[in-house]
Amino acid sequence: MPLVRIDLSVTRPPAIRRAIADGVHQALVDAVGIPAGDRFQIVTPHDPEELIFDPDYLDVARRDVVCVQITLVAGRPREVKLALYRQIAANLTDVGVRPEDVFVTLVENALDNWSVGNGRAQLVDLGAVAGARVEP
Repeated sequence: MPLVRIDLSVTRPPAIRRAIADGVHQALVDAVGIPAGDRFQIVTPHDPEELIFDPDYLDVARRDVVCVQITLVAGRPREVKLALYRQIAANLTDVGVRPEDVFVTLVENALDNWSVGNGRAQLVDLGAVAGARVEP
């Protein structure tokens, strides 16, 4: 049950923004194993001057960053996370985003940190989520 926030430049057209969101979601399906219908995304375009990223930190030549922040239940092994980063970069490259401009962070939390409607903690009721090793 990830929640994805994508921040990018307003100069990217709406169709490309949607393709970026689609690529991130497909990477979560492929690399993490979430169900295809488990899609919750917020895409926010910004004026270019509102996206401040060092252009060469850690020897990565950034020009037009697409920032992807994924909040998800903790418990995925490192290999799954690394595969997710690679798959997101590959999918976004397919829609014209340079791999150097793909910036991804994961924010992990527990099952009881989620309510997806009706004031209930549905993930607690499920006891687990796809791909995660967690204690209920």
